[in-house]
Amino acid sequence: MSSGPGADSAPAPATPENPSETPPDAPAEGACKSSMFSSLKVRNYRLFFMGQVVSNIGTWMQRIAQDWLVLSLTGSSTAVGFTTALQFLPMLLFGLYGGVLVDRLRKRPTLLVTQSSMAVTAIALAVLTLSGHVQVWHVYVAAFAMGLATVVDNPARQSFVSELVAPGQLQNAVSLNSANFQSARLVGPAVAGLMITGVGTGWAFLVNGLSFVAPLTGLLLMRSRDLYAVERAPRGKGQLREGVRYVTGRPELIWPIVLVGFIGTFAFNFPVYLSAFAHGVFHAGAGAYSMFNTLMAVGSLSGALLAARRGTAKLRVLIAAAVVFGALEILAALTPSLWLFALLMIPLGLFGMTVNVTTNTSIQMTTDPAMRGRVMALYMMIFLGGSPVGAPIVGWITDTYGARVGLAAGGAVAAVAAITIGLILARLGGLRLSVGWNGGHPRVRFVPREGEREPEPEELAAAA
Repeated sequence: MSSGPGADSAPAPATPENPSETPPDAPAEGACKSSMFSSLKVRNYRLFFMGQVVSNIGTWMQRIAQDWLVLSLTGSSTAVGFTTALQFLPMLLFGLYGGVLVDRLRKRPTLLVTQSSMAVTAIALAVLTLSGHVQVWHVYVAAFAMGLATVVDNPARQSFVSELVAPGQLQNAVSLNSANFQSARLVGPAVAGLMITGVGTGWAFLVNGLSFVAPLTGLLLMRSRDLYAVERAPRGKGQLREGVRYVTGRPELIWPIVLVGFIGTFAFNFPVYLSAFAHGVFHAGAGAYSMFNTLMAVGSLSGALLAARRGTAKLRVLIAAAVVFGALEILAALTPSLWLFALLMIPLGLFGMTVNVTTNTSIQMTTDPAMRGRVMALYMMIFLGGSPVGAPIVGWITDTYGARVGLAAGGAVAAVAAITIGLILARLGGLRLSVGWNGGHPRVRFVPREGEREPEPEELAAAA
């Protein structure tokens, strides 16, 4: 794609000092694609990654401590759900506006502001809790404030990665970010549990507030000359509508976003599904629920690392991973044994993360840099906002027809959506379905129609 939002080809990366040269610290495009940790050789990305390691652990600690504090103050699970809704509500209401701001602003100063505001919010909640003056409405306000900061922080962090590494390393960098988050998901809740039990929730909030020192320091230590320059959108009217039109006019963007919308709304509601299986199906209690989540996090971490090693973001990988993910959910729904169900959480996490990483990377790689903030904001709004919207629906199905039906229905939605969108993309890309035999085994794949080669994702825009 060119600098204009309606162009079809992607611009070459540039630096502030010389648009024709890559940063001296960055490997050339396509280098080290087979290395799982190749992006960490880039100094700026390494600083970013290390800061996020610390901050993500603190974020998971705050999530656990926040829910526990609300439950302790009110004794109400509904109040806990309301707190979570308040934290997601700003993204649903203002997510696209946040993307407009991100496209206008420089990413690094923007992140310094958003990360600082979240640190101040966490520390304020820590002071209120440790002093014994905290009330439930304080937690509500803090959750909403965190959500407001996330409206800008999330698309800024997502799109900033493309300024840290060469285009050939973008898949690797995004995958490592996901592995980073999943690693924190394994560590943060465990540390939070020990801290809540030992010294109280207030200290968990304080640790999260102080954890933002790491990413802020990393941002300040980055070399500006090594950043890949991107064109910023000028101020103007109608930029939000322009972003929506940009996405809806490009099948390589809109259809993956639609797919993750279906999956996020109906298939990714694991708090509903896994708690129902632990309590209502296997009668195993909170220990089994924790085990399910831990094994899924292990699978997600593995999926992120494998995506980092793969080094490419093909739409066919996205479609295949989504189909397998849906099929695994259906299989898990039919599993009679607790331990077999638990073991299936590992591949479920792996293929779910493959869907997540592949979608994220393919969208970033095929988006005009001047539109990237708005596109990523729309993607995150649909992906993150899908679970809260779908939770009441899948909860009702689970309560009415049972946990097995609920999980199977979510898997069926994911698989059908993936197959349907795969057929749409194949038709737009000039592909046809080929069914044959290879070594005595059936082989089903998409191949180019007569006289056509298989298109790359960015070429689908021209096919619309």
